[in-house]
Amino acid sequence: MLEIFQYDFMVRAFEAGITIGVVAPMIGMFLVVRRYSLMADTLAHVSLAGVAVGLLFSFNPIFSAIAFSMCAGIGMESLRGSRRVFGESVLALFLSGSLAVAVVVISIAKGFNMSLFSYLFGSISTVSQSDVWIILSLALVVFLNIFFLYKELFLASFDEEVAQASGIPVRRLNLVIVMLAALAVSLSIRIVGVLLIGALMIIPVISAMQYGKGFRITLFISILFSVFSVIIGLFSSYYFDIASGGTIVLVALALFLLSLLVTVKQ
Repeated sequence: MLEIFQYDFMVRAFEAGITIGVVAPMIGMFLVVRRYSLMADTLAHVSLAGVAVGLLFSFNPIFSAIAFSMCAGIGMESLRGSRRVFGESVLALFLSGSLAVAVVVISIAKGFNMSLFSYLFGSISTVSQSDVWIILSLALVVFLNIFFLYKELFLASFDEEVAQASGIPVRRLNLVIVMLAALAVSLSIRIVGVLLIGALMIIPVISAMQYGKGFRITLFISILFSVFSVIIGLFSSYYFDIASGGTIVLVALALFLLSLLVTVKQ
């Protein structure tokens, strides 16, 4: 079974996938607690527009996806903070707008080529060594930010008013978590795909929440679930010749259903 690792593209897929498996639920945890779960899907659709632009102008789609999603994240948080447009409406605005941009760019490019298809649904065979280094480097940025700002992000996520009264810069922290989410989404599109990354960020978190543990333990369990989903998903994708992104998400869904069954019996 371990002959899978004699292929360089599978080694790269596991390196990138496990990194994403650790980072995705770390961001997803804060999004779920804030009741902002759809943020991941919105940023994923924005990333699709960035990928389409990158492919059209022949530069690295990951960088264009990061640029688009970060700009959108700043825009969404600014609108939400201004109270002129409420949370869910902001997400709907950016989701539909970015999807429209992606469709227009695809039509300009005269078609729906295989490169774009691999970004939509994930493709383990397209992960290059440069992709791995980009993913590892930017994932380290996400991890370090969460590590050093953990207490502030925790308090701001659970109760913004108490956090503000304690002198914590809530608006700045909200912007940080949105920017980190944009990074995580953009990094994940090679393995999981634009249309499924939101699921990997959210499903392991809600699965872990079924056990009713504290925040840190729940975060740790969600990371375990996410990494397990990635590993089993990649093995299954290789041996059964099926899409990696969909397989990873199906494993995550199976873990969620198992968590429901276990907690109902307790």
